[in-house]
Amino acid sequence: MAGKPRIGRVYLVGAGPGDPKLLTLRGKECLEQADVVFYDYLANPVLLSHAPLRAERIYVGRRGRGQYQPQETTNRMLIERATQGQVVVRLKGGDPFVFGRGGEEAEALAAAGVYFEVVPGVTAAVAAPAYAGIPVTHRTMASTVTFVTGHEDPDKLTTALEWPRLASSHGTLVFLMGMKNLPSIVSNLIAEGRPSTTPVALIRWGTKAAQRTVVGTLADIVEQSRQAKLEPPTVVVVGEVVTLREQLNWFERRPLFGKRVLVTRAKEQAGELAGLLAAAGAEPIEGATIRIVEPNDWAPVDRAIDALGQYDWVIFTSVNGVAHFMKRLQKCGHDARSFAGRRICCIGPRTAEELAAYGLKADVVPAEYQAEGVLATLAESDLSRARVLIPRAEVARELLPEELRSRGAVVDVVPVYRTEVPRDSVESWKQLLMDREIECVTFTSSSTVRNFIELVGGEAQARVLVQSVAVACIGPITAQTAREAGLSVAVMPNENTIPALVEAMAGYFGKSVPVATATAL
Repeated sequence: MAGKPRIGRVYLVGAGPGDPKLLTLRGKECLEQADVVFYDYLANPVLLSHAPLRAERIYVGRRGRGQYQPQETTNRMLIERATQGQVVVRLKGGDPFVFGRGGEEAEALAAAGVYFEVVPGVTAAVAAPAYAGIPVTHRTMASTVTFVTGHEDPDKLTTALEWPRLASSHGTLVFLMGMKNLPSIVSNLIAEGRPSTTPVALIRWGTKAAQRTVVGTLADIVEQSRQAKLEPPTVVVVGEVVTLREQLNWFERRPLFGKRVLVTRAKEQAGELAGLLAAAGAEPIEGATIRIVEPNDWAPVDRAIDALGQYDWVIFTSVNGVAHFMKRLQKCGHDARSFAGRRICCIGPRTAEELAAYGLKADVVPAEYQAEGVLATLAESDLSRARVLIPRAEVARELLPEELRSRGAVVDVVPVYRTEVPRDSVESWKQLLMDREIECVTFTSSSTVRNFIELVGGEAQARVLVQSVAVACIGPITAQTAREAGLSVAVMPNENTIPALVEAMAGYFGKSVPVATATAL
């Protein structure tokens, strides 16, 4: 019996002002259900990762200049896809109903009888000033705030803006899409009586790592904008609250503010590093040079799981090793009780944390988070005839198992995962390197270094691409691999952890951030 036809719907979702963390929870839920996403120029492309891989992604952006498809075309596509039974997300920068044409799209959907839902977003009118250290209202400075379009419909015969009332307002004026018409905005306000000494702030790409703020007065802001070569998208703030920026400018003072950082870690693992970088003010650029996949054959792992009670030691050398081994353990019908009587060593605290998530506590965590540290920690243990299990990557350093065998241990190495070189997004981040738009490249393993070199076309090309870029490596082994390829390593933390790497990067770029702060963020 055929199922009922799907009922299509459209979600008009506010993408927020640019910082992907400002997307609402409801907005994320809608993206996760999407069959197709129509997105704008001002919607951060990072948000598209919340949509299923199968979902279509269609750009319908408008940049205020040049040729672009009419609004009626976008309206028609939304209606067509919804009537086909698809879940449609219309992802719009800021808030759909704040100068975002969301009202027009909702009208068209309602007229066509299409079910729709509006998901408000954080508007740049509030967020951009906030990230520039400017509250749009203040008890002693501004009791009102007025949002004004800086770009009226060009087909209008007369302006709908009441300049005398705007100029006489004692509150804050926030103009969206006003950069192109800044001279006209300034001249109208001054002509209608607003003092030329009134503070003004121009905030470009507010809430993003590329944010840039120029402060002046009505008398000089046009000239300052020309000298700064500011372009859209820029929010214009007029009012006394602008003077609070010097005291309240929090975002642009973050230790890695404005730095674009290439994250070469596997996509599944990049979250922690990307999150800490963003918290420190940087813009993480996804450039995975490694993909984690299952081993070709689970049989060796399954045999090790069945014989787990015969091992004296289990040594985990990575978070991935823990995750893949424990998932396979559970799939085979076992749980943490299988480790009863076994001693467990984890190469570092993050690996130990991953193990703890499965209800197990590491007996040993070395002070030095690499194979040499494990060997030093186990130096006083009698390993003669001890049976040792090492679940790890298919390809890894052989130092640990070889040295343990030399001490008399019987060592079984079982691959619980392997790595591949992903090639699906290389051109985008490679182009950023070629255009000198990345300040730092991070490597968290020797594999990420080797794969990076392969993806860019060899060691010579890699050296050219990073010659003016800070290379940051998580530890000495990774740094050695980079140096052997001719790359100059600028950053290496004292501790082989992600928070320590971010702290070291902040120190390199001239500011400091405590490890505890980075971890908390």
